[in-house]
Amino acid sequence: MFIERLGKSLVLAVVVGALTVWTATAQTAASANAAPAAKPDAKMADLFPDTVCAKGKGVEIKRSQLDEEVVRVKAPYTMRGMQAPPQLDAQVLNQMIQLELLKSKATPEERAAGAKEAAKMLEETRKQFDSDEAFNLQLKAKDLTREILLSKWTAGEVAKAVLVRELKINISDDEVKKFYDDNPAQFEEPEMVRVSHILLSTKDLDTKVELPDEKKAAKKKLAEDLVRRARAGEDFGKLAKQYSEDPGSKDKGGEYKFPRGQMVKEFEDTAFSLQTNQVSDVVTTQFGYHVIKSYEKYPAKKHDLAESAPKIKDYLTQVAITKQAPDYLKKLRKDSDVEVLDEKLKLPEGADDVTSAAPSEPPLKKP
Repeated sequence: MFIERLGKSLVLAVVVGALTVWTATAQTAASANAAPAAKPDAKMADLFPDTVCAKGKGVEIKRSQLDEEVVRVKAPYTMRGMQAPPQLDAQVLNQMIQLELLKSKATPEERAAGAKEAAKMLEETRKQFDSDEAFNLQLKAKDLTREILLSKWTAGEVAKAVLVRELKINISDDEVKKFYDDNPAQFEEPEMVRVSHILLSTKDLDTKVELPDEKKAAKKKLAEDLVRRARAGEDFGKLAKQYSEDPGSKDKGGEYKFPRGQMVKEFEDTAFSLQTNQVSDVVTTQFGYHVIKSYEKYPAKKHDLAESAPKIKDYLTQVAITKQAPDYLKKLRKDSDVEVLDEKLKLPEGADDVTSAAPSEPPLKKP
C-alpha cells in the first residue's frame, strides 16, 4: 500500500535526508551492546584537532560529528557497490545544520512527543525481524546502534513537529477524503500467501557456475527426501534452517509473504496452488530445487477510509512539509547567522535546498 510504504520516511528525508532508514525500512543497524568505537590517541588528536565545521545561533557542528555521520551515510552505497554522490560531506553537513536549527526551536512537549513516537517506530521496526540478533545484524551493517537509531528518529519526529507548527500545516478531513477517493488502488491489498521454502541451489554458491549433472542429481534426491520428511511431520522451519541455501530466508525458517508478480513463475504458481499446511513436490526453477510449505493465504481486500485516514493525514502533512520547508529553512538559517567555516564544505549557491543523500532501497528480489 502506497501510504504504508512511504510511512514516516518522507519527513526524515526532507529534514534529515541522510538519516532515512527503511522502512520501512524498512529497515537498519548495530547491537545495543556493541563496544564503543575506539577514540584516537592523544598524538592523533594533536595532529588532527576536532575543528568546528559550522556554527551559528543554536548550532555548532564539529568535524568528528560530521565524519561519523558521513560514514553512516556512505554505508548503504558501499553495501550495494555504488559510488557516493559528489559533495556528500557538504550535503550531510547542510542536513545536520537544518536539523540542529529545528531542534533548537522545539518545545519540551514536542521533544517528549518525538521521543515517544521514535520509541514506537523502533519497536515496530524490530517486529519486522525474526529475532533481536537479526535486527542487530542489520543495524550493524548500516553502522548504527539502537541508541543511535532512536536518537535520529527522535530528532526527525521533533523536527517534523516544529515544521508543522511553524508552517501552520493543518490537513482537513475533506483533503483526506479527496485523496482516498482519488487514489483507490493505493488502498487495495492483493491476494497474498505466506510460505516457507527450502532451496537447494543448482549453482556453485561461490562462483555461481552451474553444477555438474551428478551433483544436481544428488541435490534433487536430497530435495525429494526433504519432501518426504516434511510430509511425515518434521518441523519445516528447522529443516529450512539446516538445509536451505537461500541466504535471504533460511535464518527465518525459509519464510516469505508475498503477492503475485514478485517471485519466479514456477515458485509463485506452486505457492498459490497449495492448501494450508500442504508440502509441495520438488519445484525446479532457475535457482535450483525448492520444497515449499504453505502456511496461510490472505484474500484481497480494500482498506476503508476510517482505517486509512491517519496514514493519509500523515502522508499529506509530509507532502506539505516537502513543499514549504526549503524556503523556511533558508530563512531560519539566515536568521541564525549560520556560517560554514571550511570552504570545501560549502555547497554551491542555490544548491542548499533540502535533499536526501541516501540512495533509495532496491526492489524486493525474487528468491
